[in-house]
Amino acid sequence: MPLAPGATLPRSPHPNPTRRPRRPSPGGGAARGVRPAAVTWAAPANRRTPRCRTLPAGRGSSSWWRRSERARDRGPAMEREVQRLRAAFQTGRSRPLAFRLQQLQALRRMVQEREEDLLAAIAADLSKSKLNAYSQEVLTILGEIDLALEKLPEWAAARPAEKNLLTMLDEAYVQPEPLGVMLIIGAWNYPLVLSIQPLIGAIAAGPVRCHQWRREETTKLLEQRFDHILYTGSTAVGKIVMEAAAKHLTPVTLELGGKSPCYIDPDCDLDVACRRIAWGKYMNCGQTCIAPDYVLCEPSLQDQVVQKMKEAVKEFYGDNIKDSPDYERIVNLRHFKRIQSLLEGQKIAFGGETDEATRYIAPTILTDVDPEAKVMREEIFGPILPIVPVKNADEAVKFINEREKPLAFYVFSRNNKLIKQMIETTSSGGVTGNDVIMHFMLSSLPFGGVGSSGMGAYHGKHSFETFSHLRPCLLKSLKGEGANKLRYPPNSQSKVDWAKFFFLKRVSKGRLGLLFLALLGVVLAVLLKVGAGAPSIPGAPTLETNSVL
Repeated sequence: MPLAPGATLPRSPHPNPTRRPRRPSPGGGAARGVRPAAVTWAAPANRRTPRCRTLPAGRGSSSWWRRSERARDRGPAMEREVQRLRAAFQTGRSRPLAFRLQQLQALRRMVQEREEDLLAAIAADLSKSKLNAYSQEVLTILGEIDLALEKLPEWAAARPAEKNLLTMLDEAYVQPEPLGVMLIIGAWNYPLVLSIQPLIGAIAAGPVRCHQWRREETTKLLEQRFDHILYTGSTAVGKIVMEAAAKHLTPVTLELGGKSPCYIDPDCDLDVACRRIAWGKYMNCGQTCIAPDYVLCEPSLQDQVVQKMKEAVKEFYGDNIKDSPDYERIVNLRHFKRIQSLLEGQKIAFGGETDEATRYIAPTILTDVDPEAKVMREEIFGPILPIVPVKNADEAVKFINEREKPLAFYVFSRNNKLIKQMIETTSSGGVTGNDVIMHFMLSSLPFGGVGSSGMGAYHGKHSFETFSHLRPCLLKSLKGEGANKLRYPPNSQSKVDWAKFFFLKRVSKGRLGLLFLALLGVVLAVLLKVGAGAPSIPGAPTLETNSVL
């Protein structure tokens, strides 16, 4: 269905709306104050490196589009642009493996050449140090590109498919092919990773171009037909994206959010558990979609958890957290006030300090939290960690299963059997045992949600497959028509019995099994051709040749 009249994507304003961002420099790169959450990538034939234009996500203008308030007038222009991209894709220029590898190498050069501009833009939005931004974003991107460069020939190759007796002499394989024109909508909290990481998979799969736009432009752009849409953001906006995609039957990958629980078993190393939880929770000031949202533990552990978390926070950020270069800020005033409101009426065991002028919210821990409180009804997406007491692991599982499926689930215990049991009895987008967030860092694992936390997945080979159609291919010979008469009318019981034998029998892939297959095929073809009876094969039906020939 199309977007409802007047429906738009929620605005994510610039942290300082009174400051006008600089215009992006020619050829790409993000100027200071410009959020690089909107990157348009192209592969012009006359350039060695891709053209990368950073479109401001707040107020201001870009060299391509005029003011965002006029986005509603750009529908025809956007339609023409998408049609042009589709026509370019139909030329097949982006399909050759060599072209894709060249574009991935060019993308790598672009990230390296514009590294300082990108890091400066992230610092302007989130007060993130260059070291943090580089380790959390740039390194991840470069590693993903290197993986694609190494593995793309293997990913793009035809994959042999298992055959049955009926197709034993045929060629069966799965051939990945690019879907076409893709739309990737990134997010502001990790602008490089959430924009470029899926883009790497899209380039590897072979589409012509990927877009990311500002809010108003994205709303209009969703009216166009794409071959796949990947969106990262809130569940509410994910529903808008899916509604728009349904009009064109466009498949979507939705990486949304939710309240990711963290269970702490009494039988665990509490020092290690709390240090790792504090790292994942307060990194990026809590603005991480898979950050631990709340802690479940037995009442007797609650005070110990608070104390260990306080020690970890001091270890990470020092006595004066506000002055630590490693502690970020809330992205804008609207989110600051929303997170601040979650503290109302809560028992603050640690932290709670705020500064609206700098959008600072201290690492905060809440204890004895009511499961029905506001802080437990919505995704926090900030540096607030509620602790909800539960009697045991079974009650924790019940608590989790009574709520929407989260994007991630974390459990800490020395008992691996307990960890696997909790994994088997809950559902979430991903799981990390005895740590947090780290499943995101492994490209061999698909990253995505389930239920209200999203659908589909990407990362590494999974990104390639998300933007590809896995095309089943079967190549048969024009010979052997005698055997094929088993499937031609008129039908008979003997034909059905033989069909059951061919479809349901499985032969081992060892030498004897292969020899049996070859012998069976030759004997059957000869006998059918001369009209003789079928051989006596254990488990095979009796063939009535007069009903076949």
